[in-house]
Amino acid sequence: MEVAGPWTEIFEGSEMKEMSGGSETLLGSSTLTLAPLVADSPTVRRSQPILITVNRRKGKGVNSFSSSVPSIPNPFPELCSPSKSPVLISSLPPPSTNKHLVKVYGEDSHSRSVWVTRGATARDVCHLLVQTTHCSDQENWALLELHPTLGLERCLEDHEVVLEVQATWSLKGDTRFVFCKNYAKYEFFRKPVLFFPESMISDSADDSKDMTSSELIQNLLKSGTCPEIQGSLQVKEPSRKAWKKVFFFLRRSGLYCSTKGSSKEPRHLQYVADLDDLNVYTVVNSRKLYGAPADFTFCIKPCRNPVRVQDLKILCAENEQTRTCWTSSFRLFKYGKQLQCNYQLSKSAPRSLEGAKLPDGKSKSEASLVAMDFSGKAGGRVIDNAMEAECAEREEGQAWRKREAMRWSLPNLNSNARPSSVHKSQQWFHGGVSRKDAQRLIEKQGLVDGMFLIRDSQQHAQCFVLSLCYKLKTKHYLVIPCEDDGRKYFTMDDGVTLFIDLLQLVEFHQINKGILPVCLKHPCVCIAI
Repeated sequence: MEVAGPWTEIFEGSEMKEMSGGSETLLGSSTLTLAPLVADSPTVRRSQPILITVNRRKGKGVNSFSSSVPSIPNPFPELCSPSKSPVLISSLPPPSTNKHLVKVYGEDSHSRSVWVTRGATARDVCHLLVQTTHCSDQENWALLELHPTLGLERCLEDHEVVLEVQATWSLKGDTRFVFCKNYAKYEFFRKPVLFFPESMISDSADDSKDMTSSELIQNLLKSGTCPEIQGSLQVKEPSRKAWKKVFFFLRRSGLYCSTKGSSKEPRHLQYVADLDDLNVYTVVNSRKLYGAPADFTFCIKPCRNPVRVQDLKILCAENEQTRTCWTSSFRLFKYGKQLQCNYQLSKSAPRSLEGAKLPDGKSKSEASLVAMDFSGKAGGRVIDNAMEAECAEREEGQAWRKREAMRWSLPNLNSNARPSSVHKSQQWFHGGVSRKDAQRLIEKQGLVDGMFLIRDSQQHAQCFVLSLCYKLKTKHYLVIPCEDDGRKYFTMDDGVTLFIDLLQLVEFHQINKGILPVCLKHPCVCIAI
């Protein structure tokens, strides 16, 4: 083979042997490579991968890059800095690994995820949610543990650690935390006689001291304990739909049932559960889920194990007062002095717009209101007689109605200044919720006197219903529209007292009882988070 040009042959993988005449002989197979014999040929430079290292200096807050390109300033620094962004604080992961993500639902089924520390209590989480949701007040909020499938719910105590409670849940369940109002967490400290009827207090509580039942209850609550409770409850038998009536005793040592009627002799008492190892839940929709004889159902279950139907001890009381007495006694016997401390901390929390509370449970605004008589020439005088004060209140309400009617009938007043739909923007208005849902909402937020909401009437067109809680019961009052001199008003007492809209009706009854058993105090709100 002839090769033109100054080329030489290079043999690889073989041996060469010089012969005479400058010829070479191959001794084995080889690979032929042609290399140019150009001394002054330029060196060929081929592109090679170059490792580009980024010089990042950690710990100084600024990333400096070894580049000749000038840095471009960020036009929106507030969107990239979590410390300056109030919107993204709760959504970004915390720098510390000690925080965990907890999802909390509102009463509108929407949820919010918050980062909490390992030892965060229910009180801490509620305060965090109050700040992030911009609630108008910072008290009477609670964290609810809800088991929708089983119909169980309970209000977490303020001192309970949220992550420890969440660790007892089943991974496949639908258990959730709900952020809501609860005015009745410590109501038994304020009105103990209402929560612990004398008929349910065991005779063995304390007979040696000469004191009334109310004095006994108050002394026990102040010391961080509870009187022994007794009474009959309906019990759901395991693996059966039947219910059986059993007489129970709740003591500091545990829950017992009598095997012979209502006898409390030791040989007739059977041990049921240890109070330190169980939680008490309220059962929702118990008639449908468990065939309960009444709606006043609650259950107890071990607090360390995931919720299973076979572990539930479902009990049914005859009325709401009896159920509240049992559930409150379970809490007091289990936590004792800790609930008293929680109650004191709740009283020392920042007060809401509802008014600070006095030691007797009344607000300062209520305590400062006294009945006055300005009919005399010497000025006003305080009315001490209760009957006279009630008559003065009724006369003032009548005069107030007349003044308002005259003011709104003036010719220069725009009739559309305060439209009748102003109530739709109020937190106490709940639209077309049913009677049962209204009662359920009031029960969940606390059966305290003065809790109320207003809703559309489902039976009477253009009418409304005021649902009010009084003595652990929900009462309903029909608000009827009527006309007077061609103008539309609302009334609850057949036209004796007229209101131009629902907002005026609520504002009036927040000061005056009128036909209601108690003034309107706590609006039943539905928080969206």
